[in-house]
Amino acid sequence: MSLIYKNELIKIEIESSEIPWLKIFTNESIKEFSQCDDKTKLEIWKYLDIIEKEMLNYFKPDKINIASFGNYVPHVHFHVMARFKEDSFFPEPMWGKKQREANLNLASFEEFYEILKKKF
Repeated sequence: MSLIYKNELIKIEIESSEIPWLKIFTNESIKEFSQCDDKTKLEIWKYLDIIEKEMLNYFKPDKINIASFGNYVPHVHFHVMARFKEDSFFPEPMWGKKQREANLNLASFEEFYEILKKKF
């Protein structure tokens, strides 16, 4: 995983995957979203919105998945994934049962990250 952005409230990491997949974490160790203060909640929503819109515009996915699971990592974080009918797991979650070998020909992830950095 590599860091793409960080400010005083959140950080955004790239999840290495066949699909575009970013994770937004609170910097502070907070277990549940409801325990975040309003400023932190708004910051998370702001960046979820930016990432989703840019993924839709740049990659033209079949669906965007946004998930918040903290069973293994009990720290507030959200996954934002661009999903495609041809990815290895669709319609399953990316940590579900593999459905096929992926046949994806996606635009440059690195270019996408540069676009996002300018939006952030």
